[in-house]
Amino acid sequence: MIDPVRLAPSNLAPYAISFDNSRGRRHNESAPRWRNEFQRDRDRVIHCAAFRRLEYKTQVFVNHEGDMFRTRLTHSLEVAQIARTIARALHVNEDLTEAIALAHDLGHTPFGHAGQSALNSCMQGHGGFEHNLHSLRVVDQLEERYPEFLGLNLLYETREGILKHCSRGRALRLGDLGRRFLERTQPSLEAQIANVADEIAYNHHDIDDGLRAGLLEIDQLRELPLFQRTEDTVTARWRTLEPKRSRYTVIREMLNYFVSDLITTTQAKIDTLGVSSVDFIRRQEAPLLGFTAATDQAHQRLKRLLRHCLYEHPRVIDMSERSQAIVKALFTVYMNSPDLLPDSVVRGEEDLAQSVADYIAGMTDRFAIAEHARVSATS
Repeated sequence: MIDPVRLAPSNLAPYAISFDNSRGRRHNESAPRWRNEFQRDRDRVIHCAAFRRLEYKTQVFVNHEGDMFRTRLTHSLEVAQIARTIARALHVNEDLTEAIALAHDLGHTPFGHAGQSALNSCMQGHGGFEHNLHSLRVVDQLEERYPEFLGLNLLYETREGILKHCSRGRALRLGDLGRRFLERTQPSLEAQIANVADEIAYNHHDIDDGLRAGLLEIDQLRELPLFQRTEDTVTARWRTLEPKRSRYTVIREMLNYFVSDLITTTQAKIDTLGVSSVDFIRRQEAPLLGFTAATDQAHQRLKRLLRHCLYEHPRVIDMSERSQAIVKALFTVYMNSPDLLPDSVVRGEEDLAQSVADYIAGMTDRFAIAEHARVSATS
């Protein structure tokens, strides 16, 4: 029998999540033989149905708009890669960080944030809808794969990382998992890493997708001092580089800049504060992970430019409005005619609205479009 200790993450800092300080699972299970507990969580996420459906869920562009744009699945993989790099450099639990990164978007609706906004509007009389909290619902209840329990029975620390934010009312109903939102304490450093890696990933791949779609112009990006400096450096080093490879190189160098700054700044803060335990990290009033002031300013400027030039572009707004109309129409039809739902959808212990929200949130973009056409033809 393999000793589980031998499978434990090595070279962990004292402030990392480990077997010794993990709060475990809600349902007891025997230890895995060939992998550690954190790897088990990662594998359960990868093998679940919600993860597979991310392949056909929108990042920015509706899935059928083109097969070269990012989806929620490719985004999650990019987040995991960035998060693992940061976790390894800071000597925290890389396996846990990867599990959180891969699971963070499991609860996203079809059509990205437009779909979430529409479903939240539909659910206002039933507690609202928030994809982050729904991701937790997916791993705790909606996945049905194991004989002993509903959900994936993930470790507390993985579930904690999935739940990035939460209202006070909802936190009160979540027990230990919601306590940090009431006491205004912080999650593990692994959870903080997955959260920031998410922002770094979508900022940079949205530049690529926006340029590819013709919705962003290079001249708009050159208004950012960081982009202009990076492009100048790349041009000076590779004078004959063609535009396509130059663009990829500039985006990659910018991403590396943010990741490097995050690692060195956070490590310096850890050293200065003398961080020695997970509890120390949790007791902080603000996240320990962060950029220098100058880099954070560049980060915020990039986010503002993407919001103004890409996310608020008329073509994206038009896609969003059409997507919201589909989600709202589906919700209305199912609420008025629940017989149109599959038999497996309505759960006896749930009210109809929650069951409808669960069903719609689990749809891919193309299934939602097809289902909208189907129910529209019958109504």
